[in-house]
Amino acid sequence: MFGRRGDRERREPVLGTPGFDGDLRLSADDRPTLPPAAPDRARSRKAAKALPPPRVSRRRHDEWEEAEEAEWEDEPRVARTSRNRRQDEERVRERGRSSGRRRPPRRGLIGRLVYWGVVLGLWGAIGLAGLIFYEASQLPPIQNLAIPERPPTVIIQGADGQAIATRGEMGGTNVPLRALPPYLPQAFVAIEDRRFYSHFGLDPLGLARAVVVNLTRGRVREGGSTLTQQLAKNLFLTQERTLSRKVQELILSIWLETKYTKNEILELYMNRVYFGAGAYGVEAAAQRYFGKSARQVTLSEAAMLAGLVKSPSALAPTRNLEGAQARAEVVLAAMQEAGFITPEMRQTALNRPATVAKAQGPDSYGYVADWVLDQVKTLVGPVTQDLVVQTTIDPAVQTAADKALKDALAKSGKKLGVEQGALVVMDTVGGVRALVGGRSYEESQYNRAVTARRQPGSAFKPFVYLTAMERGLTPESVRADAPIQLKGWKPENFSRDYRGAVELKTALALSLNTVAVRLALEVGPDEVVKTAHRLGINSKLEPNASIALGTSEVSVLEMASAYAPFANGGVGVTPHVIERVRDRSGAILYTYAEAGRGMVMAPPHVAMMNRMMQDVLITGTARRADLPGWPAAGKTGTSQDYRDAWFVGYTGRFITSVWLGNDDSSPTRKAGGSGLPVEIWSQVMKAAHKDQPVVALPGTAVPVSAGGGQLPPGDVPEEPVVTGGPSRAPAAPRPGLDNWLLDKLFGSG
Repeated sequence: MFGRRGDRERREPVLGTPGFDGDLRLSADDRPTLPPAAPDRARSRKAAKALPPPRVSRRRHDEWEEAEEAEWEDEPRVARTSRNRRQDEERVRERGRSSGRRRPPRRGLIGRLVYWGVVLGLWGAIGLAGLIFYEASQLPPIQNLAIPERPPTVIIQGADGQAIATRGEMGGTNVPLRALPPYLPQAFVAIEDRRFYSHFGLDPLGLARAVVVNLTRGRVREGGSTLTQQLAKNLFLTQERTLSRKVQELILSIWLETKYTKNEILELYMNRVYFGAGAYGVEAAAQRYFGKSARQVTLSEAAMLAGLVKSPSALAPTRNLEGAQARAEVVLAAMQEAGFITPEMRQTALNRPATVAKAQGPDSYGYVADWVLDQVKTLVGPVTQDLVVQTTIDPAVQTAADKALKDALAKSGKKLGVEQGALVVMDTVGGVRALVGGRSYEESQYNRAVTARRQPGSAFKPFVYLTAMERGLTPESVRADAPIQLKGWKPENFSRDYRGAVELKTALALSLNTVAVRLALEVGPDEVVKTAHRLGINSKLEPNASIALGTSEVSVLEMASAYAPFANGGVGVTPHVIERVRDRSGAILYTYAEAGRGMVMAPPHVAMMNRMMQDVLITGTARRADLPGWPAAGKTGTSQDYRDAWFVGYTGRFITSVWLGNDDSSPTRKAGGSGLPVEIWSQVMKAAHKDQPVVALPGTAVPVSAGGGQLPPGDVPEEPVVTGGPSRAPAAPRPGLDNWLLDKLFGSG
């Protein structure tokens, strides 16, 4: 006997004990008492179902199980297995009834959603990691990344040192953050990235807020990009809206945050972001909209600048001032909410909203800037750094020239069928003081003063007459004004009548065509071409009889430079507009040092030509010229069919060349050189000579002012004054010095 089970004992046979007769079977007394078996198990099962389940303790239930196991120990294996299976089933049912528990129900809808949400989230995370890894592999190696150099800016200054234009991709210089008023960078942080100083390049809270706002309002109202992300996009990526670009932007943002300080990132951002109207960077924007440096902007102006980056093209104050001001109010509210400004500061800024400053100069500065930039590349090579270029341009004269051309075309252009014009004002040593390449730079950037070539008409005749003077003729020499025919070509005078024998000074003053053609044939067209080239014409000229009437095409700039020797006493000039070029540190890279091209005309011939061309303004075709107190000379020109109208006139200080016509060379409605071009010339030259001491024309004994006036008796004209510093050519001497001194001063011509 090994133990007890309840109050029953299990007896085992023991061999070798007294009374053991070798029979191993248990007697009836040794067997446990078992409950009577149910006669019909199915019927018993139905009865059990009909009766309420008995309340049986867990312990008692286990004792019954042990008793059953003992009862059937001696049954055959198959019987025990079948019976055990049935008992297991009964036991499960009994446990269910006794404990009152049921099988757990199937997972509901919410459970399934949670399950699949977790599964999909895991796969999404894996996919996102793979996408980030792939996009990172498309970028240059992190160790090789570097902030791209800011494209160089060329600041173009006038003769007075004031900036008149800028050129370059960014259009403005880089400004250190410490040089700006503190509320300017604060405005960008307040409106664009409130948590700029606390996030790591990505702002989850800002992104979540933007998503909520956009979803609730049904359209995109806010962006979730940080200042760092915007900078990464501007520096390294394109503006396309793709998932690939967004992932790369995030990667680069984190790199920027690890590489640079917050202030360095903010400084880079403010100097690279686009503000509309072609202005990149806060300095260019401040100059463009307010006419001042970003170092000097007010609080209201700072708020407007910060507000522009949301939509620079739509909010640019030059086209949408009300929208820019409304956006600035939003920025001011954000600055107060962020604690950057006080309510009083905000109210003061609201009371004085920012406005667009009046343009600092005419749009014709664009023609000057383009021409300057082309020459800079020739003089100092490719532009790879910020440069400051000081020019010979006089802002006052440039403004007057631009206004004169625009006013004339607005007043009479339509009536005369003239759509375009150009002019150049040059000093007597070749420095360009004003240049207007068309009526509107915004409408057309084609520079008609430098690039265009047009027939000068009778304005070319002085080169013919000079060639004749150099071959022994004088202004008093007589030639026939009579019909002439050359192989079917019959040049005629404008009046269609003929004067017979006339002096050359009269023929030039009245612009008689027949006399000019006879002189060209007399001296030879080849010689006329040589004379024109010697004086400063660079264009190709055809050496034929019609050259006398200006049938070969030249530029407005060339005509001004070729007339300069008449104004300065015979010295050839090289037209130039650049005085010096400096780099960002102030080091001089180039200085104009042209000493002149030497004498291209003898003083006696200068005197003859000046006396004859003075008569053009006194009694000839340019009688409308109006420059009181100043002796002046020049020549009008009108090409065939009135396609081009010219006047090139000069004093002892300045030469101005004016052209009017149409870009397609279509005829005008009889717009001649003696009309509108002379009026424009008079207006421009009055501005150029304002407050200047009077200078006589070289070789003129009796100075006569344009318009018929004379200088007061006994008033001795001054020697021509050379301006612009020692880099310019020396002034031409007065007539009367001997040839030896001329050669010493100017070299042989």
